[in-house]
Amino acid sequence: MNLNQVTVPSLDLSKSIPFYEKLGLKLIVKALPHYARFECPNGSSTFSLHQTEKLPKGEGISIYFECDHLDEKVQELKQQGISFELAPTDQPWLWREARLKDLDGNQLILFYAGENRLNPPWRIDNT
Repeated sequence: MNLNQVTVPSLDLSKSIPFYEKLGLKLIVKALPHYARFECPNGSSTFSLHQTEKLPKGEGISIYFECDHLDEKVQELKQQGISFELAPTDQPWLWREARLKDLDGNQLILFYAGENRLNPPWRIDNT
């Protein structure tokens, strides 16, 4: 099994599409006002937005996008006017993360984990 796509809710795709393009995603489907799909710049995953009349309540979901050069990417996005809630920070789980919210309040985490993403020191041996 391979994770192919994640879809998040949006109140206004016409505003959300440029935000995600600034992050570096490539728009490949534009079916306004209800749906938009993006291709991630690396790998074969896609990410999409689906129009909703109201957003979910509570903590919601977190979407992680891995960046090989996290600090440089965050700096580039800040220069484009994107605000971050957390600057690149080393985490105890051995990832470096920067956090921001999209225009609908969805939590986005840009991170770099390297080998620790799939093989942390505490990985369970299932052999």
